[in-house]
Amino acid sequence: MMSKKFAWLLAAALALSACGPAAPAATPTPTKTLTPAVQPTEAPIDTPAPPTDTPVPTIEEPPTATATTIPATDTPAAEATQPVATDTPVAAATNPPQPSSGFASMRSPDFGAQAFLWWRGEIADRDLTLMKNSGFQWVKQWFAWDDIEAAGKGQYDWSIPDRIVQQTEEHGLKLLVRVDREPAWAGPPPQNTQHLVDFLNALATRYKGRIDAIQIWNEPNLAREWGNQPPNPAQYAQMLRASYQAIKSADPNMIVITAGMAPTGTCCDVAMPDDRFYREMYQAMGGNSDGYFDMLGVHGAGFAAPPEISPDETAANKPLYGGERFFAFRHIEDIRQIMVENGDADKRVVVLEFGWTTDDRPESPYYWHGAGAGIDEATKADYLRRAYEYAKNNWQPWIGLMSLIYMPDIDWTPNDEQYYWSIMAPSQIDQLQLKNSIVVLCAYFNEQLGLPRCQYAPPE
Repeated sequence: MMSKKFAWLLAAALALSACGPAAPAATPTPTKTLTPAVQPTEAPIDTPAPPTDTPVPTIEEPPTATATTIPATDTPAAEATQPVATDTPVAAATNPPQPSSGFASMRSPDFGAQAFLWWRGEIADRDLTLMKNSGFQWVKQWFAWDDIEAAGKGQYDWSIPDRIVQQTEEHGLKLLVRVDREPAWAGPPPQNTQHLVDFLNALATRYKGRIDAIQIWNEPNLAREWGNQPPNPAQYAQMLRASYQAIKSADPNMIVITAGMAPTGTCCDVAMPDDRFYREMYQAMGGNSDGYFDMLGVHGAGFAAPPEISPDETAANKPLYGGERFFAFRHIEDIRQIMVENGDADKRVVVLEFGWTTDDRPESPYYWHGAGAGIDEATKADYLRRAYEYAKNNWQPWIGLMSLIYMPDIDWTPNDEQYYWSIMAPSQIDQLQLKNSIVVLCAYFNEQLGLPRCQYAPPE
């Protein structure tokens, strides 16, 4: 006879299966040395050099240029097998819906996750349904510049972004878009700033009132994200100001967020410590961020430490926590202090990436702060919930959106490091597996929002 628990899991899977897509490779999270890319670079050194003064750049003026979700049953899902996916792009929307007006509201903290909605519309719909039903308020999606303007200057393919923006609206979620990864014709940063400005103006014009927030680039404190040149906070500040002006000229209500920086102790050819980069960025802005960004983006992986552990504790305990301040989730407080010192106490922090890994591969550079640190799926779920709770109790009102990693790319396997950070397993449309994290967070978010009991929670 079928057990009650199995029947419950199967029912949830079937209910959600009627609800796309794997996207480009995800930005990975940090290791004990330098945050690795999908194609890792040489491991850096953990000792940064002291900061130096950076001149304020001269910046040229840029050119002007009904929620519908699929109902689910009161349970989560059955176990998945790894899918083999087929790309199914969706045609362009020729008449986008009328935009709304005003800034998007943002709780302190607010609940979000990075998803991979790019290639498969049916998976996007399924995952957005899961997020909405679980109490997430925001979805973060990568709009890779190279995927939209690859053919040449001004030759835009908006078909997939149109579909993603529309689906996000239909599910009643707010949309944060990350923009980076230049097309080959544009050249690397910072030389491509004018091309980027033109692209951002076109994007903000097309989606005025529909994209709620935008992240300008990703981890420019790593050389691999900065044209394989040494990171340069002044050059990034110049890009940021030009981008801000281009976006605001098209949509004054789109929230502009800085890139999050990779936590690292390396300096200075292949990487720059995140705290030093932020300090020098503020120096380049003359200590005044007005006209550069609305909210400061940060990355906050927890590594081996529980979320309540202070940076002092992780720095003092190398055997257990790695011996650096940036190995603490609360290293976010160090970056917040830099904001306050530069007169930005009234601006919010947005956590663009955070989480814990369960990586159990002994040869993996993530093992030491994954399974090697005793972090399994139950522990990860508990740490994620406690991170939101810590922020609520200690970081209000300055903390804004906290976007965890990840709702998974459907094509990830246990050979991919991102697989172990995800809050559910990569699953085909008819083979869904929810991990502890999404069930625990669903219960927590629904409680915080005053919503009915999480429908994916096990029967009592």
